[in-house]
Amino acid sequence: MPKPYTRKTKTRRRKIMIVYYGYADGSGEYYIVVDSEKCNGCGECIKNCPQNALEITIMMVDLEEQQVASVKEEHRKKIKYTCAPCKPEQKTPPCVMSCKPKAITCIWKRV
Repeated sequence: MPKPYTRKTKTRRRKIMIVYYGYADGSGEYYIVVDSEKCNGCGECIKNCPQNALEITIMMVDLEEQQVASVKEEHRKKIKYTCAPCKPEQKTPPCVMSCKPKAITCIWKRV
């Protein structure tokens, strides 16, 4: 089972852990991106996701356990189809709009 792609970036004073849930294929790039440093685990994105594709999980961030939003395992390989009803290529999805700390973004590029 593939793990979500993660990237750690050092800025001047802090590390940022960004998790990419999704994939790229011949038709384009489809990712829900969660910045674990910004996510406060409030769950607003889960309440506003009409596809029920998100959940709160425990993740190690800077050697501390933290509650963060993530895409449910069963939706990760079909994110293109799960999130398509929200039309992320045309407008901001409800999960992104409801995230006050701006921890969730969406990369949706069709070829």
